[in-house]
Amino acid sequence: MHRKKKLTPETLHEHFQQYVKETKAKPIMVHDFVGKDGHAAYRQKERPLTFEGFYNYMYLKGVKYIWDYLSNYKGIYDEFKEISMLIKNTIREDQICGGLVGIYHHGITSRLNGLVEKTENKHEVTEIVIKEE
Repeated sequence: MHRKKKLTPETLHEHFQQYVKETKAKPIMVHDFVGKDGHAAYRQKERPLTFEGFYNYMYLKGVKYIWDYLSNYKGIYDEFKEISMLIKNTIREDQICGGLVGIYHHGITSRLNGLVEKTENKHEVTEIVIKEE
């Protein structure tokens, strides 16, 4: 038996739009030190969109299993595929673009979105020398 669907694709889209609006309206206050004397000040930094933030937002709205909708759990949320892709891509775009222009930390946004440069470290042993004493 599966859970009763509380949303339609349209209402999920409306909730996501409201999440974006509310998230972007609440910047993060960063404690900083400015000037040659290092005077304490607070600066506003744009708050990023995150899956965790959207999950928490929906949980507080009474939707506890938002991941089921976004991941098409057991294939029973097919009608949500299009809006789920839009939500995922919008969050990813916000994180990537914010990282590229320096709003968010580029290293963290790269890791979150699988954009980390991978380098291969290959060590090859060609000869083993044993010295007797």
